Amino acid sequence: MFGFLSSLKVSAEKNLKNITLGTLAAILTVLPVYAQSRLVFIYPPINLSLGIDSLELFANEGVINKELAYYMNLAGVNDEEKQAFREALLKKADLNPVEVSRFFNSPMGQELLQRVGHLFSIQGGRNGVYAIRGAMVQAAFDEEEGLTLLNFLRHLPVNMQFNLEEILRAATYLELLGQGTNAIVTEMKSISAQTREQETVPNFSNIRDIRQRGDYGVGPSRRLRLFDESRQREFDVVLVQPQRWREGKTPVIIFSHGLASRPEDFKEDVLQLVSYGYVVALPQHPGSDFNQLQEMLQGFSREIVKVDEYVDRPLDVSYVIDELERRNRREFEVRLDLNNVGVMGHSFGGYTALALAGAKLNFDSLEEICGRNLWGPNLSLLLQCRALELPRKDYDFRDERITSTLVINPVTSAVFGPEGLSQVSIPVLLAAGSSDPATPAAIEQLQAFVWINTDDKYFALVEGQAHVNFTKLDAQMQAVLDSLLDLTLPNQKVIDTYGNALLVAFAEVYTAKNEEFRPYLTSSYAYYISKQPNPLHLVQDDAEIPFSELFNRSKSARSRAIYPRNIIPSND
Repeated sequence: MFGFLSSLKVSAEKNLKNITLGTLAAILTVLPVYAQSRLVFIYPPINLSLGIDSLELFANEGVINKELAYYMNLAGVNDEEKQAFREALLKKADLNPVEVSRFFNSPMGQELLQRVGHLFSIQGGRNGVYAIRGAMVQAAFDEEEGLTLLNFLRHLPVNMQFNLEEILRAATYLELLGQGTNAIVTEMKSISAQTREQETVPNFSNIRDIRQRGDYGVGPSRRLRLFDESRQREFDVVLVQPQRWREGKTPVIIFSHGLASRPEDFKEDVLQLVSYGYVVALPQHPGSDFNQLQEMLQGFSREIVKVDEYVDRPLDVSYVIDELERRNRREFEVRLDLNNVGVMGHSFGGYTALALAGAKLNFDSLEEICGRNLWGPNLSLLLQCRALELPRKDYDFRDERITSTLVINPVTSAVFGPEGLSQVSIPVLLAAGSSDPATPAAIEQLQAFVWINTDDKYFALVEGQAHVNFTKLDAQMQAVLDSLLDLTLPNQKVIDTYGNALLVAFAEVYTAKNEEFRPYLTSSYAYYISKQPNPLHLVQDDAEIPFSELFNRSKSARSRAIYPRNIIPSND
């Protein structure tokens, strides 16, 4: 699901604004009021209104009547912006109306609309969640016009009000997050440059290019059906092994997929590791995978994710290790090293990997953050706050057989918080994208990096990376992307080469215990392979260049973006 919610992006500070506004527009374009209805703008003591018929006249005929002209003059809109607004009013989102209805009836969909309904409410102040949902669904079912912003507004059943004071708070949060993200990119460049001056590294053009496939080849893959009797849980795991075995023990990596994904989505990525002599296992997580999303869209479930997945996902990974231990002698001739397993994960899979590394669920953090009326552009809170439905107890998923973890765009801030992440003490590489609206780097990954309590931790930042691989979206998600204006996509081929290199370098050093690959885990190597328009920055937090201290340079913009309590009070 984050593939849809997080795929919206445009550049730097403006990118984050457009992504969030694009997401809101996509929400608003899926919902009915008629020409006599009005939009009310509340900014105490000011109370103004605009007839939807004025917007309809402008969208259909390009005519700006006296009422609409007043607002456009007030906002200082130029001719180019007027044309863009007209196009936005008529831009159709090609979505299945039944699936739209089902999504917004799911717990995550309802929570999303509750947040929007706080800003865009029924006149008088009542949350507009039901009016918004009804208008989106009716507009989506309109065979003639379909789901457009104008058709959504036309179907609203009552006068609706924009609570401008709250909207301006949210906009300020968004702007600060953009500033904080820009500050992070600036500081990453600075830290990387300082680090390169102190590093002693080989001439990378004269040594192996680990972006290319390794020497062990890619052997057969198979899909196993596992059944954990203790949980009565059945799930698949895709197992891939090299063509030729390493000398001595064979290292093992387990990769945990994200929300609404499947193991196959990441198989191509992990083949790089396989070619370097690794056995890689990709477990399916049944209550939060692609099949669960389809169950919801087809009406067989109300949930995109089952709340028990916060418990079951890490237990799935541990069970896979158990299963490999059972098979090690009869199928692998005791080759597998199952006492030094590396775990990698993307998004919700990042949560999974960090939980196995020792991070603890933090219900106090969840209650404080999830209790705020405004969340800003951090879409991952829709997922993280579901964990509040779990029974309150001390969950411990630490698996001592796991000795390193690499996480990509993980969800962390509320579900773990500083106390939970401080329990992680094994080597970690944390990868983030500067244009990620689902798990914003300033909130989700930077904080996690500082809070994780280990001597061996690396932070990788890819400028322009936006949470998902856009080349792997299905046709419906691609249609959503096509409906968004001013969307700039990252160069996925370049980003894939970064992944190839980082996965191999980190796994070799910390899973295979091969120190020969340590030069690849340097700022110098990241700089060497970095390409425009999506450069890579890699830093290690160490005694010589303390990462957290250097980041204090960007403290003002960054901390206000991360901790906007003076902007978004938790109880207002």
